[in-house]
Amino acid sequence: MIGRHDENNLSCSYSLIEGGPLGDKLEKISYENQFVAAASGGSVYKSSIKFYTVGDYVITEDEIKALIQRSEVVVVYKAIEAYLLANTDACN
Repeated sequence: MIGRHDENNLSCSYSLIEGGPLGDKLEKISYENQFVAAASGGSVYKSSIKFYTVGDYVITEDEIKALIQRSEVVVVYKAIEAYLLANTDACN
């Protein structure tokens, strides 16, 4: 895994370049994550995932959905959400 962290822009990006979900159909998966100020106060978490396939393989929508659901982005988001819902005063 290779990555970049930008404290000034509250963002990080990284690419999975071997192992895990790549198999023989994906060259790499790139993740971009950022926290931005919300108009109503607080913050919004923005995340994007790009899939780079091997050769001319065309990834299906179902494969994309399955990869996203198993990605650490979703796992970490759900853990943070569960913590904040259980500890509503954590960010005050």
